[in-house]
Amino acid sequence: MMKMENEMNVNVPLEVIKASEIEPKEVKWLWYPYIPFGKVTLLQGDPGDGKSKLMLSIAALLSKGEALPFTDEETEPMTVIYQTTEDDADDTVVPRFNSAGGNGENLIFIKEDEKSLSFGDNRIAEAIEKYHARLLILDPMSSYIGENCSMNNANETRAEFNHLIAVAKNTGCAIVIIAHMNKMRDTNPLYRTNGSIDIAGAARSILAITRTPNKEVPAERYMVQVKSNLAPTGSAILFEVAEKGVDFISEMEMTAEEAFQSLAPKMGRPNEKEIKAKEFLLEMLKDGEMLSSDCEERLEAAGFKKSTIKKAKKKAGVISRKRGFLWYWSLPMGDIPRE
Repeated sequence: MMKMENEMNVNVPLEVIKASEIEPKEVKWLWYPYIPFGKVTLLQGDPGDGKSKLMLSIAALLSKGEALPFTDEETEPMTVIYQTTEDDADDTVVPRFNSAGGNGENLIFIKEDEKSLSFGDNRIAEAIEKYHARLLILDPMSSYIGENCSMNNANETRAEFNHLIAVAKNTGCAIVIIAHMNKMRDTNPLYRTNGSIDIAGAARSILAITRTPNKEVPAERYMVQVKSNLAPTGSAILFEVAEKGVDFISEMEMTAEEAFQSLAPKMGRPNEKEIKAKEFLLEMLKDGEMLSSDCEERLEAAGFKKSTIKKAKKKAGVISRKRGFLWYWSLPMGDIPRE
């Protein structure tokens, strides 16, 4: 016991480094501002929301060197490593990847027949370096964080993530972990991550997928950025889950909170100002889309405050789409949405 105490109290010489001695590095991006190279990104959502299909569609584009959604930056074809315990490669993963038009030469799997992978497995770094992989996808997090790790224990989860963070930093590979969300639907999307809050803390970017309130198109989804440490928060992306993968529809002016609140049940008595602002919006947009700046200007001229406009816009189901450098507002499907 005395020896252990002495070891814990060993004096370590003080060393410091000045900020002036550190060479700043520019962040490089796989998909700006959603997925950075050399960092860990978390993609979360409820079961069946299309997380895996989304990432396989992204992988298919990268495997051919094609530009990612709403960018015009084509690259050299990239190698992607895809690890999953939820779907079999032969009857689900590869068929989906092929349907999305991917190049099968550039999608690889680390064999887990003899031993399952975990964040700290040296085969991950070895495969990335040997095959020059630029993206690693682990699906789902609960299968790869380590069988002896309690996801609710901050010390254990942080230790496991440190292995993966080091691999990302040392190889420059982008790492995306797919995770299910918890059941706390009335809370901030940042706290919907399963397990310890340290899991959300370890990721530099958190993306979430949720269904839209548009019941006429049940396959529609929003992808929103919940957390962005390295760049301004990205636009929401509207996409549709299809047989061949996903169809990317448009960028949207929507926060993660707004996307999740759009599905929350409406409580309490309606506010008269909000009702009038909603009616104003529906009348204004009944003939088609308009510039968002023109809509806001008309609403403010009619005496509505910005906070009221924001709530009315959500209640009216107004869709924001970006074209070029301008944002436009429109009604979904040209119909008046439900309350």
